[in-house]
Amino acid sequence: MSQPYYQHRLQDDERPLSRLLEDILTNIQELIRSEFRLATTEAQEKLAVARKPLTTLAAGMIASLYGLGFLLLSAVYGLSIVLPPWLAALLVGGGLLGAAAFLVSRSREKLRQVRPPEKTIQSVKENITWLKDQMR
Repeated sequence: MSQPYYQHRLQDDERPLSRLLEDILTNIQELIRSEFRLATTEAQEKLAVARKPLTTLAAGMIASLYGLGFLLLSAVYGLSIVLPPWLAALLVGGGLLGAAAFLVSRSREKLRQVRPPEKTIQSVKENITWLKDQMR
């Protein structure tokens, strides 16, 4: 007479602890890989949608830089009517460097206030703690 189904099933599911831990680690690795693949695919899809607007934005920024350069050049030419050309260029360049220094210092202050993603860090810590508890 054959064994009842539930007894046969229990015998099949009995695995050594090392094999069980190995299976858990394999499942966790596969989960991480699949999450990474999903994130990569999603990022690629978003980038594909954003590619044309980003290209247009880059072209606009390059054109605006050239425009700013010509405006600064015209300021130098305008000042050179009343000042020597070297002094006009020096004043415009100095003013531009002063504005750049101001913008950089403000940006550095704002960047110092940016904190790492605390919720994500806490979630990762909890996952590590959970994983350690599962391995005990």
